[in-house]
Amino acid sequence: MGIKIGMVSLGCAKNRVDAEVMLGVLAREGFELESDPRQADAIIVNTCGFIEDAKQESIDAILEMADYKRENLKALIVTGCLSKRYIDELPEEMPEVDAFLGIGETEKIAKVVRDCMSGARVVDAAADYRYLEGVERVLTTPGYTAYVKIADGCNNRCAFCAIPYIRGNYVSRPMENIEDEVRALAAKGAKEIVLIAQDTTYYGKDLYHAPKLAQLLERVAAIEGVHWVRALYCYPELIDGELLRVMKENPKVCPYLDIPLQHINDKVLKEMNRRGDSALIRALYQRIRDLGGFALRTTMIAGFPGETEEQFEELMAFIKECPFDRLGVFPFSEEEGTPAAARQDQVPPRVRKARAGAIMRAQKAISRAFNRSRVGSVCEVLIEGREESGLYYGRSQWEAPETDGKVYVKLADGLEIGSFVRVRIVDAQDYDVTGVLE
Repeated sequence: MGIKIGMVSLGCAKNRVDAEVMLGVLAREGFELESDPRQADAIIVNTCGFIEDAKQESIDAILEMADYKRENLKALIVTGCLSKRYIDELPEEMPEVDAFLGIGETEKIAKVVRDCMSGARVVDAAADYRYLEGVERVLTTPGYTAYVKIADGCNNRCAFCAIPYIRGNYVSRPMENIEDEVRALAAKGAKEIVLIAQDTTYYGKDLYHAPKLAQLLERVAAIEGVHWVRALYCYPELIDGELLRVMKENPKVCPYLDIPLQHINDKVLKEMNRRGDSALIRALYQRIRDLGGFALRTTMIAGFPGETEEQFEELMAFIKECPFDRLGVFPFSEEEGTPAAARQDQVPPRVRKARAGAIMRAQKAISRAFNRSRVGSVCEVLIEGREESGLYYGRSQWEAPETDGKVYVKLADGLEIGSFVRVRIVDAQDYDVTGVLE
């Protein structure tokens, strides 16, 4: 009987892909994958180190998995961003962990597991990140949807973000490698391909000396078996006419723009070290709305150091004047080593939280209004499951996996999970909509 491996992956979809590649390496090496941690011989916790809440979640998960050492567990291995960021501190603080790896040790994972099973302790986070090409990933998403990482790292150097210090500079994968991976995923039944990177609109600038996301979307959409392709994390200053054209005109490319704006006040944006200003953001918003047919998502930060009440009110006014279909907000998190964390004019945590709450209360009404505007329209829906009540649910091109609401389908029976159906929207809730088969 082979060694049974459990995996806990935390944080973003990019981290999930890293975990799936690791699982692919382990499966190739003859390890058995085990979903029940009580039955696993070794467990890998792939951590997130993005913001304070995510770091705490990672630490809690490590300690929870360590409890299984009283039962069957023989090796506990920690990988990912938290491990990379705190490689000098964690091994001493967590003696119950048998190995700490960073973000560039994927190829070694099988050897590390075997070494730990034999009693060794491994601490190794020296390697830079490199996507391991040619590995048959073990998907942790439903088989009909797969994330594809098109690049890693980031060149933006936003004042609040630690990702460049953890992941390094932006590195695009060659377009042909991405196409090969998508073909393999589509051959196994993946119908929705979600392209991800820290900044997808930057894709290709390092390899091809110009942004190439629009061309990549078209090439992925042309692959047999792909029904939808969507791109997440599109930064405003690199959204151009060609990208909008492809999203608008190619029937397989979802007209869904996920644009992390963070703020609208010019002084705050400058202090955040964001490249776009208020005028650029407003002009882009109007251009997209004039085209019509797009779903728009954004994220904001409440309580950035020095944010005044007037600047926050400007942000609130913008959210109401230029409403987004979907919006998420983070209270500012002081990430050590970043310029924003070193500032002396920190907004009190309770004020950050209150401002974030005010934004989400405003967004709730905006989301409800957008959903009501969809009543009477017809959309294609990817069926993802069925509730105990018998109601099916899924997503349209306007809903990204894991982050957005659902489309519920009533008065239907016999629908296949992973199939596409046409649905007429008949009712709207705050974040979800309900429809019937067309």
